[in-house]
Amino acid sequence: MSNTKAALNIEEIRYVNNPDGPTLGYSAASGVKILEQDGLYFKDLSRDGQLDPYEDWRLSPVERAKDLASKMTTEQIAGLMLYSRHQAVPAASGGWFSATYGGKSFEESGVKPWELTDEQLHFLAQDHVRHILVTTVESPETAAKWNNRVQAFAEGHGLGIPANNSSDPRHGSDSSSEFNAGSGGAISMWPETLGLAATFDPEVTRKFGEIASKEYRALGLSTALSPQIDIATDPRWFRFNGTFGEDSALAADMARAYVDGFQTSEGEREIQEGWGYDSVNAMVKHWPGGGSGEGGRDAHFGCGKYAVYPGNNFGEHLIPFTEGAFKLSGKTGKASAVMPYYTISANQDTVNGENVGNSYNAWLIGDLLRDQYGYDGVVCTDWMITADESPAKDSFLSGKPWGVEELTVGERHYKLLMAGVDQFGGNNEIGPVLEAYGIGVREHGEDWMRQRFEQSAVRLLVNMFRLGLFENPYFDPDTSARVVGNAEFMREGYEAQLKSVVLLKNKNAVLPLKAGKKVYIPKRYTPAGTDWFGNQTPEKLEYPVSLELVSKYFTVTDQPDEADFGLVFIASPKSGFGYSQEDVEQGGNGYVPISLQYRTYTAEHAREVSLAGDPRPEDVLNRSYKGKSVTPQNTTDLDAVLDTRKAMEGKPVIVSMLLSNPAVVNEFESEADAIVADFGVQAQVIMEILTGSVEPSGLLPMQMPAHMKTVEEQLEDVVHDMECHVDSDGNTYDFGFGLNWVGVIEDERTRKYRKRGSNEALRGILDKY
Repeated sequence: MSNTKAALNIEEIRYVNNPDGPTLGYSAASGVKILEQDGLYFKDLSRDGQLDPYEDWRLSPVERAKDLASKMTTEQIAGLMLYSRHQAVPAASGGWFSATYGGKSFEESGVKPWELTDEQLHFLAQDHVRHILVTTVESPETAAKWNNRVQAFAEGHGLGIPANNSSDPRHGSDSSSEFNAGSGGAISMWPETLGLAATFDPEVTRKFGEIASKEYRALGLSTALSPQIDIATDPRWFRFNGTFGEDSALAADMARAYVDGFQTSEGEREIQEGWGYDSVNAMVKHWPGGGSGEGGRDAHFGCGKYAVYPGNNFGEHLIPFTEGAFKLSGKTGKASAVMPYYTISANQDTVNGENVGNSYNAWLIGDLLRDQYGYDGVVCTDWMITADESPAKDSFLSGKPWGVEELTVGERHYKLLMAGVDQFGGNNEIGPVLEAYGIGVREHGEDWMRQRFEQSAVRLLVNMFRLGLFENPYFDPDTSARVVGNAEFMREGYEAQLKSVVLLKNKNAVLPLKAGKKVYIPKRYTPAGTDWFGNQTPEKLEYPVSLELVSKYFTVTDQPDEADFGLVFIASPKSGFGYSQEDVEQGGNGYVPISLQYRTYTAEHAREVSLAGDPRPEDVLNRSYKGKSVTPQNTTDLDAVLDTRKAMEGKPVIVSMLLSNPAVVNEFESEADAIVADFGVQAQVIMEILTGSVEPSGLLPMQMPAHMKTVEEQLEDVVHDMECHVDSDGNTYDFGFGLNWVGVIEDERTRKYRKRGSNEALRGILDKY
């Protein structure tokens, strides 16, 4: 084996080059040997001295997957069906991402950050887990070394099946949410998903996918738990920012571009049918759309378990899937995996009449997704849906077995399998899957249930074979460091951020500003609270942007009377998730409004009786919040704008607004000379726009409501159905609106997407529902 390279790290990773085939990477410590046949080399992953079909890289992924599935024990297939809980590298000492090393915390253990935790060693060896969800990583080098440790360990067990490591979105600037927990590291930075939509340019999104996939692979990640292609038809939904907005045609085009970018390999990097060494499996979410929660509530919580369809518009929510992610322009054809949402799609199952969480619903998964739309890829549940619920209706840490609370954990797994699901998100333990297998054997017989298990195993394995993981799952840490966040990728991401910013108002052409002018920036107040993971967050009064950065563009002063203009940074109103324990303690049902305005809001126009509710005695049937009030946590953002207007005494006031949801801006819009909206960008991007280095070109990917009355009266499942804000310049903040230095933008993008009635393709699709 003269072409075997020396070890690259402690795992003693060795490489063998095939003259007309893939390079093989294997761990010297795993026991795997190299077989030679017909002048070619193959990995003996089963360590039996023979070339098994699944080890033969000349065969198709489907042939190899079927052979391997037939050889796996029931326990091994059950482990393959598991998708781990969130794993940080290194593990935290406490909280949501905590784990131990030899029984000690990371700091106490003294181990390197890329060592495997006790939990990881156990679920890899004992539970046969091969799908791992990675969150934060210390650095690209650490990620590559950790991946190599995982792969070497997995390769040395059983049939040598590699790990399929995955990630939620990690290219944005905000790591404070569960579904974005890997972001903010040494990686190229792009707009959030809603910001990509604001470019109204699918080519930007495709380029993001191309670059992000290369960075993912360099980090040892081969599946993306994205994109989130729900159409966000209720403006209050707190996951709005993770979507491509509310328009199904735009979302479909963006979904197609995103998945094509992630999944496609080209040239010598391609293995077969567009798949290859630059490909990352895209797990699109959330079938059949999670953007219509009643009252804007979210199904991570028991208070938001119901999606409702008062506009009878269920079909439009499928369009980003059926016309986007399932109809790719590239060779890979369709997204390789789908994640249903937590929600109960209330009263949509007319076949079985079930109101259960979407993954549990045999009509949604088996009849609609599998049979009607012919989807044969992996279906993976969202995280923790098989765990038991907690009494609290607003707890993120609760299990989410919506609609099947009365079943045991094992019975829930069985129901999911019967619905057509392949994989269980957030589950590390093999026991309940084996229990489900036993239930199936009793009901259908051993042969039938074994066939059902192998059906899912083949789907899961195909996604691994396509990417070349069985041949070489290892990475050179130095190469990873050069790839992830390199200068070219950073530049592309930065340019996309610039294209995502929307200029909403520019009274008397106050923008662009001359560099060097004096600016006054008020501090921003943040009250004490808790973050997404339940950690306490302190009260803060601080500058919302680096003054050192701002000083590169303007002269900064803390005296309004000395300034040429005021610059106020605010964010969308944040009023919680629609549930209040305090309301329960006061004798209420717990349900309160979600507000998109800054001042205290009283829900005078809410429904008297909710559309959906839980008839169980321990839950709430009528979830109405009519007449109740809520005050956003950041109501002081409005004060900052109004106080700055007074302090500036007629001099211009510029508002930089971070939008995670549509917002009611009529409380301050007339007091601002200019409003610049973004969806998650670096502060430097805002400075470039303000000084005119770049002309704004972004467009609103959603409507901005005129008031909360229209928010209450819009239908949760219907798009573009609000009265929009009209500003003091006479401009309407509707879907597709944006300004440049000349005025309202009118171009090919607005002509294509703004007028739904002119979109013949969309009209034809909707006619089917």
